[in-house]
Amino acid sequence: MNTALTATYALTVLLLIATPGPVVALIVNTAAASGSRKALFTAVGTNWASLVLIGAAAWIIMTSAAIDKTWLNGMSLLGCLFIGYIALGTLREALQSKADSADEQAAPNAQAGRGGLLQGFMVGISNPKDIIFFISFFPQFIQITESFGKSMLVLSLLWIAIDFAVLSLYIFAIGKLASPRSNRLISLASGVALLLIAAVGLAYNLKALAA
Repeated sequence: MNTALTATYALTVLLLIATPGPVVALIVNTAAASGSRKALFTAVGTNWASLVLIGAAAWIIMTSAAIDKTWLNGMSLLGCLFIGYIALGTLREALQSKADSADEQAAPNAQAGRGGLLQGFMVGISNPKDIIFFISFFPQFIQITESFGKSMLVLSLLWIAIDFAVLSLYIFAIGKLASPRSNRLISLASGVALLLIAAVGLAYNLKALAA
């Protein structure tokens, strides 16, 4: 095994996952609004999405298929639209909770549908950052072993382990900060972050498609 290349991959994945993005924003928001258990299920959903993207990258490498840049930008554009939809829903719920303090105790139950396996999967599979990483950057690390199958297994397991560890740390940190006021602020902040990510992604992909 190429130890140096493996270490470089692990560090790259750590920085990619730890950097705030749509997945982190969703996990943080779910932990604040619906608790650690729901946030952990959401993290599992994003992990499943990563495995699907890894599978797509493996197929591209095995078949030497060329990825149409327009198709890639189109996928990212749809992902940004979905993330924007999640952001608007998050902001609407957070603002309603803040405006109606009489319903403060009922807010967690009202927001219990947020997050979960399905939403985690959908945000993960539509995350422009992950799409670009797996399809264009991931293949550069396929030479960590002499066997393609073994390399894919090692890369996948490393991704899953690092991804779940980082997201679990975020969930643990939010659990320590949990309070009705802080939960609303976290929901607002994560909603704004998701909206900004979606807006920047939309602008970039629309510009790329128009070029």
